[in-house]
Amino acid sequence: MNWGNKIVVVFIGFAALIGTLVYSCMTQNFELVSADYYKDEIGYQKNIDGSSNASKISPLVISQINGNIEIKLPVEQINQPVTGKVWFYCATSSASDLKLPFITDKNGTMQIKRSLVSNANYLVKTSWQVNGKDYYNEQIFQLQ
Repeated sequence: MNWGNKIVVVFIGFAALIGTLVYSCMTQNFELVSADYYKDEIGYQKNIDGSSNASKISPLVISQINGNIEIKLPVEQINQPVTGKVWFYCATSSASDLKLPFITDKNGTMQIKRSLVSNANYLVKTSWQVNGKDYYNEQIFQLQ
């Protein structure tokens, strides 16, 4: 094989390598935590203030009981009107995320069916309002 053929083989090999890299880059799945991350970042001070407020009361308790997930309000907030949201954030797959309104019963407990979430490690982000005051809590929770 002469040097001209060797150069052609090298160019074809290089083109095949670049084509393979471009194809693999185009088929990668890049998931963002939030599609509106700029908007979320602007409102992040609300989470900081809510975390500060939540640290001044007893903790929010998340547990797995009888096949359900149970979220209990702090004792100080039982029997008070609550509005808010709960986000089960799974870092490995956005398909496993779950967002729900934070609706409690008269005992300050929210029940979530276990079948709504998959076996994974979650960061449970809970934000709620009681008497016009914002509260925010993040807890790592592993479903079994």
